[in-house]
Amino acid sequence: MRNTLYYGDNLQVLRDHVPDESVDLVYLDPPFNSNASYNVLFKEKTGEESPAQIRAFTDTWEWTQETAGAYEVEIIQNPRVPSAVKEMISAFRQFVGPNAMMAYLVMMPPRLVELHRVMKPTGSFYLHCDPTASHYLKILLDAVFGKENFRNEIVWRRTGSHNQSRRYGPIHDTLFFYTKGSAYSFTTLFNPVTKGHVDSYFKKQDSRGRYWTNALTGAGIRHGESGQPWRSYDPSSRGRHWAVPGELIRSLGIDEGLSVQERLEQLWQREYIDLPSTGSGAMPTFRQYLQNAPGIPIQDIWAYQPYTQGVLYGTDEAIDEDVRWMPRQGTPERLGYATQKPEALLERIIQSSSNEDDVVLDPFCGCGTAVAVAEKLKRQWIGIDITHLAVALMKSRLKTAFDLDPGQDYDVVGEPQDVGSARALWEQDPYQFQYWAVSLLEAQPQGEQKRGADRGVDGVLYFLDGPRRTSQKVVVQVKGGRVSSPQIRDLKGVVEREKAAFGLFISLEEPTRDMRTEAASGGFYHSDLWVRDYPKIQIRTVGEMLNGKGFELPQMNSAYQRAQRVRRPQGQQGRMEGLEPA
Repeated sequence: MRNTLYYGDNLQVLRDHVPDESVDLVYLDPPFNSNASYNVLFKEKTGEESPAQIRAFTDTWEWTQETAGAYEVEIIQNPRVPSAVKEMISAFRQFVGPNAMMAYLVMMPPRLVELHRVMKPTGSFYLHCDPTASHYLKILLDAVFGKENFRNEIVWRRTGSHNQSRRYGPIHDTLFFYTKGSAYSFTTLFNPVTKGHVDSYFKKQDSRGRYWTNALTGAGIRHGESGQPWRSYDPSSRGRHWAVPGELIRSLGIDEGLSVQERLEQLWQREYIDLPSTGSGAMPTFRQYLQNAPGIPIQDIWAYQPYTQGVLYGTDEAIDEDVRWMPRQGTPERLGYATQKPEALLERIIQSSSNEDDVVLDPFCGCGTAVAVAEKLKRQWIGIDITHLAVALMKSRLKTAFDLDPGQDYDVVGEPQDVGSARALWEQDPYQFQYWAVSLLEAQPQGEQKRGADRGVDGVLYFLDGPRRTSQKVVVQVKGGRVSSPQIRDLKGVVEREKAAFGLFISLEEPTRDMRTEAASGGFYHSDLWVRDYPKIQIRTVGEMLNGKGFELPQMNSAYQRAQRVRRPQGQQGRMEGLEPA
């Protein structure tokens, strides 16, 4: 398959574009927080975050007639929704009532059903949420995937502290881990052990180094080779079975095709097994050396602990520092998206539940962290979002982080590719059309908060010029309907009011002769840095821009936060600083 970004409603995109059983790993972070707006922040000319945040969409859920219709059509009457899911969501409606939470819960089931459909039989699924709706979502997931396919509820510490009156501070998110069936891919990752653990357990030492003796048996009786005696030791008599450490066998080059008893004999001959004293009733143990210990397998609580540097063996990092919460500002990783998750959080998930070349899908991908991490870890990926702002931000992130270009290195589906599809977008949603047109210049959109109160500015760009390389402003206007010369006169007034160097006019329709005459009367801007004159007022049609005819401008600074350049890792390993695997 080819890596693809989709603009549109993920329910329709899944139905129209993603085949059955084609995805190895699904990660989604569906929005629900009654007081949250999901913002894309852009840089001011100083490089600081812009106070004029643009809402990609507002997370305000309401029970409306449209929601009630979706409940009937997409859930109750939908033959693809299992009866268990219909019964559960009907029970929710009676219990929860027609309110914001119910509107959110109506949105989820048809999407969960489609995500289950596109997963391979060996696929894995992670849903990221907070305690506001996690209990309802867990029940829905049990109904869609089957409670027998629930694997973990992971607790992630999302912030350092959150002071709340008369209750404990809410500082965690929840990730539900499900699989489609019992045969699924999972790679155990490891964290470093603590120095206290090393001092407490690895007390013995021989010529190979520090070690401790670990069990060679596991709980429960087995009737195959692992349940048969070795030498004079019978694990079944103790209600146990042989559990020969595979990592140790592989590290010593012992043939894994040998029987359990032959492998035990090989370990004994190489002095890796200690036999208990006669009459003790104990079972043999093996020597686990510190230099061969992989660390502690990652558990289901992922909680960064500040100020614990020096506690872990072999690293200066604090406990779970790799999955620490996103700082408010000041780090290169932060792109300004309010719900952005740290890349290392997604790295844990993607490394644990997929392999190279597997397909990773994020149907609510926002600023594209899951997509970026999948690209970094050499996975194939599908990203879906319902706003052009998010898609534009992802395109910028893929370019700056990996030097990937849309159309060449991956596909973008749902964005206008010609004048006809641009007109269709304008007719469907003028504001999304405006955001898309502004994104062609990588400019900062303006004015969505008050829906129309943009004071004649739909986008802003900045560039450096003059003897002191001072910041100069460019204003952008976008028009999708009928255009005329008074609009150009208005733009000239906006340029003067904003003290801008340029005024750029993007039109879906062809400009009139009077408009071009009016623009030409705007004069020229002289660039000291580039030593040339540029028309101060310029007009381009959408068709011209799609055909590669841009504006005549000095070199502009993209308004998007620049993503860090990514170096892909050479291989997949858990975090084992100082504790290399055998």
